[in-house]
Amino acid sequence: MSERYQSSPSGLGGRANGQLPEASIAPRDAIPTFAFHIYGWKRAIFQRYFPDRSFTFVPLYARENEFQKEWTARILQADNPQIFVWSLQAPDGLRTFAEVHGIPVFYIEDGFIRSVKANASRTPPLSLALDAGTAYFDCRTPSDLERLLATYDFDGSPDLLRRAAAGIRFLLETGVSKYNSGTKTDIENLYGPKSGKRVLVIGQVEDDASIQYGCLPPVTNNDLVRLAAQENPGAQIIYKPHPDILNRVRLAQSDPEDVRHLCDILTQPLGMAQAFETIDHVYTITSLAGFEALLRGIKVTAYGCPFYAGWGLTDDRQPNPRRGRPLSIEALFAAAYLLYPRYFDPNTGREVSFEETVDGILRYFSTGEGLEAPRSSGPRWRPWGPYGILGWRHLITPLVSPVIARIGHSRDVQNYRDDPILFFRELSNPKFRLVGRILYPFD
Repeated sequence: MSERYQSSPSGLGGRANGQLPEASIAPRDAIPTFAFHIYGWKRAIFQRYFPDRSFTFVPLYARENEFQKEWTARILQADNPQIFVWSLQAPDGLRTFAEVHGIPVFYIEDGFIRSVKANASRTPPLSLALDAGTAYFDCRTPSDLERLLATYDFDGSPDLLRRAAAGIRFLLETGVSKYNSGTKTDIENLYGPKSGKRVLVIGQVEDDASIQYGCLPPVTNNDLVRLAAQENPGAQIIYKPHPDILNRVRLAQSDPEDVRHLCDILTQPLGMAQAFETIDHVYTITSLAGFEALLRGIKVTAYGCPFYAGWGLTDDRQPNPRRGRPLSIEALFAAAYLLYPRYFDPNTGREVSFEETVDGILRYFSTGEGLEAPRSSGPRWRPWGPYGILGWRHLITPLVSPVIARIGHSRDVQNYRDDPILFFRELSNPKFRLVGRILYPFD
């Protein structure tokens, strides 16, 4: 792309062998920032992306009583502190506490261009959304993104709209999406000959926060398939499960086999850009894929209330009385991709533009360089520290790995080998965390 744009900051500005630092080294005038629910592998990334902040990473599973007894006092002792929260995963009472004491809170999520991997892999995000209202997928209350869409003077910003139009063309021409695998599939062979209307149903991780807070009526992927089949008699219904379900990174809540008589189920990874080929209609709950379909002029039925619904471009099944302003696809793109998120060079942490990011993705797939940080080779063997005298607890790793392979998902073993202690400390199941404390009692 010839046109370049440097996003303007919006005012948001080691672990070794199992040891997580509580706070980062930062300039003396850095903003004290207490970060909630930031996984260990992300912490160095946050320090690199936000060098103007001094981070204190609150323990991942801090409960409300721990927050009230310990962390409220520590936050109030800081000089003009701020709070980061990943997604909406904060202790009960945090939002009220922050409002009472006038402490800014920013809810953080991956942006709409995430990685060069086809799933939520442990690689640095290429973009982040920091929102002072709520997470962008939370339809219950206005987010900064919703306010942008509702109030921004797009008609008075012709340069921005031209840049948005160029960005849309670029994404369509290159196939760049939220997740990018670089693999190509023969769609005609996969979908079969097209003889009539073709409907694509986008599967999601059904217990994901984007559905929990973005779709108020209960619904499953199978429900969505049934709806699409009912409303499109005679059409070919194609069901695309979420990549994290196919890769067993997350567990399915409904069995696709229950609706196999209604649809063709895709059982291999397929990039979204290719998945849209020859499609006439897309059904989704809240997936970003619905927005990517809109960019291609495809009709989209949104069962929930994603950020792109309610602006006159989608077939909405969950009305939102706060929305209703008719927007062009260029205005929607400008807000979601150009004004709202921040883009970063994952290696240097430097803030970059949308255009530089997508150029970097193309360069990565042509040369294999630039955007993917190398994985850890595992903790270094030391004669002392959390792995015991002469590092004897390293000997546990090959014994425990097969057990994890049997009960976990496909990448759990690699994550465990990368950092055995951190792996157990960050498991959501408290019983498994207890097992980790028994195997690795020291931090």
